Amino acid sequence: MRINRERQTQPQPMIGQAWTGRHVILLHCTNNNQFINLYKSFHAPIEPPRQNCAENLSQLLSIGYRIMAITPISANHIQYVLVLGD
Repeated sequence: MRINRERQTQPQPMIGQAWTGRHVILLHCTNNNQFINLYKSFHAPIEPPRQNCAENLSQLLSIGYRIMAITPISANHIQYVLVLGD
């Protein structure tokens, strides 16, 4: 019984509550400005990806994302780490 009472007093998240943390996006591109893939946190706001990597970066920066890191994955594969929030 004691365990059930403790569970009832803990605040429960509301369905439909706005996400207020950080959002992370990993944008993968080629050295020739071609889009490869985009990975994101579940609630990250994004625009539909374009085949031009510079256009994807432009859209994400205009939403408010900041580039936190740029990492070469291979000779022709670059990863951009972008963060929005806090």
